[in-house]
Amino acid sequence: MGVSTSSPGKGISVVTVDHPPVNALPVAGWYALADAVRAAGRDTEVRCVVLAAEGRGFNAGVDIKEIQARGDSALLGANSGCAEAFAAVYECEVPVVAAVQGFCLGGGVGLVGNADAIVASEDAVFGLPELDRGALGAATHLARLVPQHLMRTLYYTSRTVSAAELQAHGSVWRVVRRGELRAAALELAREIAAKDGRLLRLAKAAINGIDPVDVRRSYRFEQGFTFEAGLSGVADRVRSGFGKDVPE
Repeated sequence: MGVSTSSPGKGISVVTVDHPPVNALPVAGWYALADAVRAAGRDTEVRCVVLAAEGRGFNAGVDIKEIQARGDSALLGANSGCAEAFAAVYECEVPVVAAVQGFCLGGGVGLVGNADAIVASEDAVFGLPELDRGALGAATHLARLVPQHLMRTLYYTSRTVSAAELQAHGSVWRVVRRGELRAAALELAREIAAKDGRLLRLAKAAINGIDPVDVRRSYRFEQGFTFEAGLSGVADRVRSGFGKDVPE
């Protein structure tokens, strides 16, 4: 369990999250994920990173129960840990392909929104239940997946959007059966990894350089409001009912 790295083929590194029951990561988990992605990107033999997960869903965000138990210290840790993990994906020196199954919620959207390409299973759903969890954040990343007005509607309602809908918006590369997900992600990774490694790294830096949004700065701006919600008592009031609708 935890975060592991494997090398299934030349030039490819797979970073896998396995934190049962729903891959809701504690503070240490977000930092471990950031470290693994950064290490893979620094490896000069790697030309593409696949970000994957074991279990029913890709990622259910932060561990709300840890925040409830530890209070502000855990909230601050989750804020910083998520920021580091999201930045690690975005700033990874080589392209990152996200392989998404089942639920991709909260922090999961932060990860895939910063990835370079997304392959998803037919049962994958994406959303930000932040307002139902007494938090804010990752609108920065949802806005990279859907148009502005849809992003706002999804954010305010905490609704999810399917992989097929995201493919229609052009943000998901392929939608496949769950059993075919890892193979499909590796197929795309192999195609990318067949390119010249140095040129790929230059391409990643160039594309990030022309991005109209500074994702690190905009996400940190959002997180300030999450902390404000915590200090005001709003977050605790909302989170008091948490746990009745955890994904099964």
